Amino acid sequence: MTRPTRLYFGTDSNGQKKIGIRTLLYSTSEKGKYVQYMYVRLQRRETVQNFNVWSYKNSERVQGSGLFVNKTGVSGDHHFLLPTDCTHYTFLSGEYLLQLFIEVIDEKPKKIFEQYLTLTQKQEEAMQSKNGTLYFNWAPNTQNYFSHVVFRMGN
Repeated sequence: MTRPTRLYFGTDSNGQKKIGIRTLLYSTSEKGKYVQYMYVRLQRRETVQNFNVWSYKNSERVQGSGLFVNKTGVSGDHHFLLPTDCTHYTFLSGEYLLQLFIEVIDEKPKKIFEQYLTLTQKQEEAMQSKNGTLYFNWAPNTQNYFSHVVFRMGN
């Protein structure tokens, strides 16, 4: 996997909390690999939450399962939602550890990426009061993610 160019915390059209990742998945295997599943584990202090409902979009958005990845790679947006048994989650200010896991056929899930990200108090307030999405964009010249909040139309 290449370093994600964009990560974000936000909500989907139904108001459900979501994490998004824009990246290229590739395989070093001659035969390629079949991705069975992906999920994100997000930790803030002692709280750990899995976002394990995966979908992806390259030309159209589909529920994740059975994605073939070869040496050429597959570039796309990956979306991770909360499990249906999770009744409430709020993105609060603080430092987060985001970990991305991938499960290929006949293998156990493996962590393929992790990144510390900070959500400020102002960003938390903007996300909650104005229905904003917090984006983290990679800046290769500084080797850091820079964050900003984008608001949905009508808010």
